[in-house]
Amino acid sequence: MPESLDQGQLEALLSVVAEGTFDAAAQALDVTPSAISQRIKGLETRVGRVLLRRTKPVTPTAAGSTLLRAARQISAITEDVLAELGDERSGSPITVPLAVNADSLATWFVEALAHAGPGLAFDLRRADQTRTAELLREGTVMAAVTASAQPVPGCTVHRLGQMRYRPRASAGFVRRWFAGGVTAQALSLAPVVMFDREDPLQDQYLRRRSRRRLAPPRCYVPGSTAFVQAVSRGLGWGLVPDLQADPAAGDAPLVEFDGSAHTDVPLFWQQWARPSPALERVSAAVRRQASSTLRQTRVRRPGRS
Repeated sequence: MPESLDQGQLEALLSVVAEGTFDAAAQALDVTPSAISQRIKGLETRVGRVLLRRTKPVTPTAAGSTLLRAARQISAITEDVLAELGDERSGSPITVPLAVNADSLATWFVEALAHAGPGLAFDLRRADQTRTAELLREGTVMAAVTASAQPVPGCTVHRLGQMRYRPRASAGFVRRWFAGGVTAQALSLAPVVMFDREDPLQDQYLRRRSRRRLAPPRCYVPGSTAFVQAVSRGLGWGLVPDLQADPAAGDAPLVEFDGSAHTDVPLFWQQWARPSPALERVSAAVRRQASSTLRQTRVRRPGRS
């Protein structure tokens, strides 16, 4: 491993992963694509590892993720130091890259960021809460809302609370498909709305309710607000968060068609363990907002809380 790493090469690595392509990275850094390619090749030569998979979008290898985390930390340290010194070369805010699941983003997370204070900008990556920890592990983001209480190496974990989901549908949908009750037969025929093909909540409910695997017609709606709108307009039933049930339904109120059935999804905040004033401000705002918005239950688990 070299004694030092070239700052321009690390900056190129950050930009390529953030922008997804060499051309977009070149545009963001106001250099030519050839210059970006040369910097990346130079960095790979210095460390003796392939750092990027030349896919679309570009993704880091394991070695690339290690360097990416280091590059982000160096960049964050530089920004913190300049801010502390009152550097006026640039009036631009400090950018904090974060990963968050779609339902949190659609309900409480933006409000948290609004209370993080001035001088900050945010690069938000939307992903399922089971995938956000991977973005943190790759070094793509500095902190994430995750479903995992197991800390990513080099990170701390704080429990945020739970989002409660209930099976809901429009009143007309319930009359049509569940007039005879919420039976396994009815659930096998009634269309269901899914966020995407990796969305597990509806299938988990179906297995609990019927004790077997069902394959009803599926409507895929990959947007949190659009998902609730699809349910409220009768395209199917779905597991809708309590936080979204009323405001998004508009003039078509949602019906809880299965009594007290619900699913609680625990959420955790994982962030770099390395102190950063900007990240600490964001963390404090996120945890305050979560404590007042999410369901709070005492959960005993190993590790940090």
